[in-house]
Amino acid sequence: MEKKVDVTSKAVTEVLARTIEYLQPNPASRAKLTMLNTVSKIRGQVKNPGYPQSEGLLGECMIRHGKELGGESNFGDALLDAGESMKRLAEVKDSLDIEVKQNFIDPLQNLCDKDLKEIQHHLKKLEGRRLDFDYKKKRQGKIPDEELRQAMEKFEESKEVAETSMHHLLETDIEQVSQLSALVDAQLDYHRQAVQILDELADKLKRRMREASSRPKREYKPKPRELLDLGEPEQSNGGFPCAAAPKITAASSSFRSSDKPIRTPSRSMPPLDQPSCKALYDFEPENDGELGFHEGDIITLTNQIDENWYEGMLDGQSGFFPLSYVEVLVPLPQ
Repeated sequence: MEKKVDVTSKAVTEVLARTIEYLQPNPASRAKLTMLNTVSKIRGQVKNPGYPQSEGLLGECMIRHGKELGGESNFGDALLDAGESMKRLAEVKDSLDIEVKQNFIDPLQNLCDKDLKEIQHHLKKLEGRRLDFDYKKKRQGKIPDEELRQAMEKFEESKEVAETSMHHLLETDIEQVSQLSALVDAQLDYHRQAVQILDELADKLKRRMREASSRPKREYKPKPRELLDLGEPEQSNGGFPCAAAPKITAASSSFRSSDKPIRTPSRSMPPLDQPSCKALYDFEPENDGELGFHEGDIITLTNQIDENWYEGMLDGQSGFFPLSYVEVLVPLPQ
């Protein structure tokens, strides 16, 4: 039973990890989402940002360029149709994430955190009492029989508790089959909705192609060229009268010399005796709470969220930013 429980524990742990990778395949986005969720908990925010679905990002890109091309462009209209469908696919994928988390990931995580952890506790306690019983058994005759009897009773008690908990886990594994069935049902529902959305999009695009092919083609008619009056033949500058070149006076040269672009003052730099870092690249914030900066900015470090994200201040504004965008000049105290 102990061996079967050990195999079950490893299976549940790895299946959980792989399921999360299946739902959220981008490791960088997963790490960023984990950081933002941690920040939300620290700040007491109820609503957490969701995982950026690739279908949604593609849809936003298509819609943006479709609007730029305008309504007179067949390609622009088609991009708008496709972009809306991609955003619908992202919403369906979000529903899949929620469904799988509630009916598959959370129950398996509870199995790890409660039942399997409890069994490991019983087995560890059993091992300790077995060692105690073996030690006292070897000293039989040198210790009171009552002490040996108590050690044996405690060992038998722990053995029974551990065996009962393992037996219960192995006999109720149909619950895990039910959870796996819920995962497959959620996937089927997602793919059915995805097929419906893509079928509708395919019909729209085919209809646009038919309409475009049935419309008469517009011929390109260049504008008529304007006749150029060359004027008198002795004029060699295309018929336009020559104007005298303006003389540059001292006043005008001094005016031009003073007409230089004004350099914007650089951002205030914090003293380097406090934790700080230097921006290696520009960083544009994409979520609430992130701190934007430009290459070369000196940022005051206030906290380290995890191994990938810092919290800092720049020009009176506080926020979070990735460690890979900066070079630490003065590290935070340990």
